[in-house]
Amino acid sequence: MWLPTWRQSGQEPDYRFSLANERTFLAWIRSALALLAGGVLLVQFATRLSPPWLLASIGIALAGFAGLVSVVAYRQWRDNEIAMRHARPLPPSVAIPLLAVLVLLVAMAIAVAVWRR
Repeated sequence: MWLPTWRQSGQEPDYRFSLANERTFLAWIRSALALLAGGVLLVQFATRLSPPWLLASIGIALAGFAGLVSVVAYRQWRDNEIAMRHARPLPPSVAIPLLAVLVLLVAMAIAVAVWRR
């Protein structure tokens, strides 16, 4: 079985910490899926909001944000695993402020669409 180089270095961490790290990763993936579902929902079912180009833009942005969150989640999971293998402190997460800013931007854009209705 192929293993990335970083999985072959350091000490194997306690499985409880690895499983907790994996659960956190899966929570971020659920957030990414919610963003993606929100984009699809907005484009398909928000027919009374206008202008249509704004709704399409928000839907595309949500899909892009979902992809970005999933990539950031993987990188955070990997960086945490590497830190645990080498008994180093866990690295800070960029995912939390990133998601907060993305949700704020989308909420503002949806507020504009609702206000223009």
